[in-house]
Amino acid sequence: MNRKRDRLAVIRDILKIIAENHNSVKPTPLLRESNLSSARFAEYYSELLAKGLVKEIVDERGRNYVTLTDKGFSYLEKYSQIINFINEFGL
Repeated sequence: MNRKRDRLAVIRDILKIIAENHNSVKPTPLLRESNLSSARFAEYYSELLAKGLVKEIVDERGRNYVTLTDKGFSYLEKYSQIINFINEFGL
């Protein structure tokens, strides 16, 4: 049975998608790969921007890209540590 992702897992998934795409992905593919409705994605995306986990970059042609900040990379690392801790104790 599939369980719903909790808020922290959704954030991790979005950040992981960016990291796996060489730390540069356009917003539309990010939306598609995140498997969220556009309204839910917009909520998470604006929160990630506001908290400084991601930033938008505009290239010389005016195309928008999303990249992780150092804080975003740190989130992924800490999330992994927490999951490993939980799994280690079988919780």
